[in-house]
Parts: sequence; C-alpha cells; structure tokens
Amino acid sequence: MKTIRYILLFMALAVHASAQKDVLDRASMKCMYRATELKDTLDVAFYEDLLILQIGPQVSKCFSYYTFQNDSLRQTPEGNHQASELFNRALADFHKHRDRNRFLNSFPRNRTVTIVYKNHPAGAITVTDGLREDQVTYRDTLNAQQWTMTDSTREVLGYTCQQATADFRGRRWTAWFATDIPISDGPWKLGGLPGMILEAYDKGHQYTFTAVGLERVAEEPIVFTPSGEKNGYRTVDRRAFLKAKMFDLTHGGALGASGLKSTDYEPVYMDLIERDYR
Repeated sequence: MKTIRYILLFMALAVHASAQKDVLDRASMKCMYRATELKDTLDVAFYEDLLILQIGPQVSKCFSYYTFQNDSLRQTPEGNHQASELFNRALADFHKHRDRNRFLNSFPRNRTVTIVYKNHPAGAITVTDGLREDQVTYRDTLNAQQWTMTDSTREVLGYTCQQATADFRGRRWTAWFATDIPISDGPWKLGGLPGMILEAYDKGHQYTFTAVGLERVAEEPIVFTPSGEKNGYRTVDRRAFLKAKMFDLTHGGALGASGLKSTDYEPVYMDLIERDYR
C-alpha cells in the first residue's frame, strides 16, 4: 500500500502543476487498476500496466500511470538523460538474461498511450491514442456494452461484487461490479453497470483489469492531456485507426520500438482489445 500511496501522491503533485488549463472536471474519487495484456501466442510477452481512473461528477479519465510518469520525467533534460541511461542498462541486461518481460518492465517507458474520457462531450467518449509519431483522437459511444447480470458474487478489494457479462467488439467480457460504490464507471471503455467495475477480463484472459487501490480525493483536476504535436491531435475513424495499428504491430513496429532484434524474439501477435476493425 505504500507504493500505491506514493504513486497517488506523485500523480497528484504533477497534475496540480499542470492543471490550470484544459480542466474538464474535478475528481472526487480515484481508482487504480493493474492491467495485463498477453501479447502473443508464445505466452512470453505479458505486458503489465497501471491504469488511473479519475472520477468526477460529470467526466472521468482513464490513463496509464507509467506513461504519465515517463512523459513527466522526460520533460527536463536531466530526467530525459536518466530515462535513457535506465533503458540502456536494461537493454544490456536483457542480452544476458534474455527475459523479455523482465526487460520491458525494468525501465521507465510508455505503456498504453490510450486515454479515455467518458462523458466528454456529454453522452459520448473522447479517446486520444497514438501510432508511432502520429497522435490521434476519435469519438466513441458511451456505455456501449449490453450487460447481462448473473447471481454470482466475489470479493474484490474488500467489496462484494456481482458478476455481469457482455459481448463487446469481438470479445466476451466478464465484469465484477460493486453496488456499494454507486458509480457507473470502470476501467478503459467499460461502464454502464449499477456500481463500480472493480475487475474485468475477456474470455481467455488476454486482457485483464483488477482494482488495486481506491481513494477519495478533494477536487483533483481532471485535465485534458494535450498532444505533443504542433498541430494537435488528428481526428480519425476508430476502426480505420485500429486496422492501421494492427498492421503496424504485425509488421514489426512494436518489436523495433522495444530495442530488440527480430532474431531475439519471433512472436505471433494475438489481437487488439477491440476486434471489430476487420
């Protein structure tokens, strides 16, 4: 729990420092999710992330803490130098231990760059994402999942949760939501249940989200993260963007970005979290 508190404090300080413009809402609650993604058919590329869900009266924002941390670190020459040193050290170690998971989780780096703003604008979702140097945005449907609730229950983070299932864009999702937290929200694009989603996973557990921390906050700004590009985000069609992203991944884009050679690792990439781009 000390680690969770340190992360929340770091994020609150950094958000406060840059929160005076593009404030969409002010959060009263914040949930942290351990997110995992099984990347390939060899079961050796298991990506882990830490998602932050800021929840305000009107708007929520879900984003990667590690990406946020890395971007904050690289805003100064000293931080950029430190991050580069850590990467070079991790790459040198990889050629000794050959453990790709250990390599990918041993230095500051961007994990998911996807940011989901629910109910922004009202009744919709705004998503920002990226592919290589291209930073994009698109509009999406709020609470698009058609949930079926069951009688099954389990405990997550100390809360009794009820089970719900839904078919959503090519995956069968199971969610566990807590009616004791009467907030119709959850990680990523998931939501629309009569309680907070504290755990969710697809059939096969290629993608999982599990709450690891929940706290009330006082008027924490929910900020729209600006694009690092001069011309801002480029508006795209969601399915066209996902199709381009999958093409890049299956043609070595992710491999090259990691600093590994094709002789180091030859996986068959499984699929994106949304499969309806086909």
